[in-house]
Amino acid sequence: MNTEIANNDATATQKKRRVLTGITTTGTPHLGNYVGAIRPAIDASRDANVDSFYFLADYHALIKCQDPELVRRSGKEIAATWMALGLDTDAATFYRQSDVPEITELTWILTCVTAKGLMNRAHAYKDAAKKNSDAGEDPDLAITMGLFSYPILMAADILTFNAHKVPVGRDQTQHLEMARDIAQRFNHIYGEAFVLPEAVINDNVAVLGGLDGRKMSKSYGNTIPLFSTEKELQKLINKVKTNLLEPGQPKDPADSTVFQIWQAFATPEQTQYMREQFAAGIAWGQAKKELFSLINNEVSSARSRYNELLDNPDHIEATLKKGALKARNEAASLLAKVRRAVGIAPIT
Repeated sequence: MNTEIANNDATATQKKRRVLTGITTTGTPHLGNYVGAIRPAIDASRDANVDSFYFLADYHALIKCQDPELVRRSGKEIAATWMALGLDTDAATFYRQSDVPEITELTWILTCVTAKGLMNRAHAYKDAAKKNSDAGEDPDLAITMGLFSYPILMAADILTFNAHKVPVGRDQTQHLEMARDIAQRFNHIYGEAFVLPEAVINDNVAVLGGLDGRKMSKSYGNTIPLFSTEKELQKLINKVKTNLLEPGQPKDPADSTVFQIWQAFATPEQTQYMREQFAAGIAWGQAKKELFSLINNEVSSARSRYNELLDNPDHIEATLKKGALKARNEAASLLAKVRRAVGIAPIT
């Protein structure tokens, strides 16, 4: 989830934007995560007009993963990835979702004003129920309350910091609409507490194809881990699916995963060079060899820092705890306001 949010007062005169991005801790970061979310988010964090919040969405991980070791390892790897790639954790707020209890407290308060019918319409729930029905099973077979109500947790991730604008992919727009509905319902019952978040669609965000040509995704098992060793990186790039055109036969960049990945890492001049090579009939083996060099040159120094960080988990943990304190300071005033609104306050 990529979220751009305003400061808590959300006034029209507010100039500094707040950027919040969460990555679910269910796998190892891959090239698609890097070009589609991590790299642009870190670039945005260097903007003096942006107040950046980045978090490990470990409670979201529990919805789809019941392997404790995988969740722990993924959190460590994702944190090390952001830090190795240059995230300034002094300037940005970098934290673990589970270290900010205000988020889960707000989740329950929001649950109490959220209509079940709204959750019935969530795409993930409807898809799971349909698969069960198509298989002749009870529609709710093996569907947990985590899966059913996770849009409320996602709304809390946003509303805890009074999200104003939320950049998302088109497949995530329903979640933003639900967050708006939930915030609006709370405001109607208890008075204005939340800004209604607005979805911002960026169709220019790079979406990489994976080894099999489909979208690079952990669920498809077709990813290229960002910090593979050089040997592993070369081996995986060699596995990227291509057509049967021989060397010397012109190749179409538009339907080539190799070219798509090249373009995501290349300068405009390098992209034009490879486009010309495709027209001239470059051999797939040579194209993949050059793709390996291009990617390896970009990630090699960060790979070294990543491995150093993995060997120093105490430093990662201290960084996350420091970020959690900053995040909680931001969340505390909003939650205090919400508590007063619903009547949870000292008797005196």
